[in-house]
Amino acid sequence: MEYSFKKGFRPELERIKAALEEEFPTEIRQDGERLLLSYGALKSIEVWIEGKKLLVTTDSSGDAEDDVILDTNKRFRNFLERATGYTAKQRLQQAKKEVSGG
Repeated sequence: MEYSFKKGFRPELERIKAALEEEFPTEIRQDGERLLLSYGALKSIEVWIEGKKLLVTTDSSGDAEDDVILDTNKRFRNFLERATGYTAKQRLQQAKKEVSGG
């Protein structure tokens, strides 16, 4: 997925790493310009910046318990808000706008 940054939220890897550390109490590895981790219901999370966009790929674990899935999703949404400045609702509106070409 690709996410835009709200005005005032700089596309800096160190700031993004700090946001990840606040939400995911696990080891975060850095491979070049990419941040890699695994947490809860996500086998892998890969985060990097390209231009002025935050790019994130995830791979879900199919056998996680419901409470683990809910916790992971909440942490992931919180991370995206900290990193981009946009709430889940605002990100949804942006995605709809992109799809409709407007």
